[in-house]
Amino acid sequence: MNFDLSDEQKMLAEQIRRLLAEHSSPDRLRALIDAKAAWDEPLWRELAEMGVMGAAIPEEYGGLGLSHLDLAVVAHELGRANAAVPFASSIGYAAEALRALGGETQRGEWLPQLASGELVAAIAHAEGSSDIWSSQSSATFADGKLNGTKWPVADLVIADIAIVACQAEGLPAFALVDLRGSGVTREALESFDTLRSHGRLILDGAPAQLLPVNDPVELQKLLDRFAVFTAFEQIGGAEACLYMARDFAMERRIFARPLAAYQAIKHKLADLFILVELARASAYFAAWAAINDAPELRSAAAAARLAAIDAFEQSARDNIQVHGGIGYTYEANCHFYYRRERLLAMLLGGRARWSKRLLNAIPDTPRPIAA
Repeated sequence: MNFDLSDEQKMLAEQIRRLLAEHSSPDRLRALIDAKAAWDEPLWRELAEMGVMGAAIPEEYGGLGLSHLDLAVVAHELGRANAAVPFASSIGYAAEALRALGGETQRGEWLPQLASGELVAAIAHAEGSSDIWSSQSSATFADGKLNGTKWPVADLVIADIAIVACQAEGLPAFALVDLRGSGVTREALESFDTLRSHGRLILDGAPAQLLPVNDPVELQKLLDRFAVFTAFEQIGGAEACLYMARDFAMERRIFARPLAAYQAIKHKLADLFILVELARASAYFAAWAAINDAPELRSAAAAARLAAIDAFEQSARDNIQVHGGIGYTYEANCHFYYRRERLLAMLLGGRARWSKRLLNAIPDTPRPIAA
């Protein structure tokens, strides 16, 4: 089992990193916040021209037909730059749901438009503060219509279509709704992460297409793949925080010595490095499990999710601490990552949910007692 990237994947990461260094700088992020922009549309177009949107979409649908690990490489770099684009919603979640659960006609109609970046998609599974997945959804699909309310929905205000978790004939399912059609109301919500917009989706008899695959096992595998994708985005952000803190500590001088020369700072940075690398190893294993549809996928995805939450949370917080008082200001770059960390920690359910999922995935096999 190889836990390293191939030469092609390293090249892909480097190309995306160069693009983001030019188009997603901290000054650019502040300009987006000041302009109250819902997203960075020019950057989205640049990524589309590179073919990034179609990374894991099959070639017959206009994509590159690469693996989930290639998709994770993109997620890592976007997380590292805190890019204000709907890649997670549109490609990491919605396109993956459509690829896995959609019918041939649905995939042929929508995936090429997602792969080109022409359309933006959102996935609507949450319902308020409740930890909702498709099996608990109160939204309903019947007679080709969707009814219900979903919130918060990431990137809803800029999306063209949405994949909605619902109940169909009493069973968990997903349905695709064109947000530009009738019966759809979108309300913008104030988001803690000002670089990723959220909204409330109200469906009142909205015409929709039911995705034909509704096997509970496949739905759970989809959630696991979402977790793997998100873990890589979180690790990218954690890595950015680690190196931001390191660089500041090496430049900042206290009592005529670099801040990084003090033992307490050295230990803090070393601890962060360990957390990030542990999360990275867990995420690589989970990506392997996703690619190979291995039986370990459920436990590996949960472990990766938990490790990534820990790494990003501690890195974002300690980054502020290392910066001292300036770390709390708008002029510093720390808040970009702290806000994104808080959002991603709850996006698919928090620690309690994934801890329970991990425990449930561990085989209940008695262990022999050593003599």
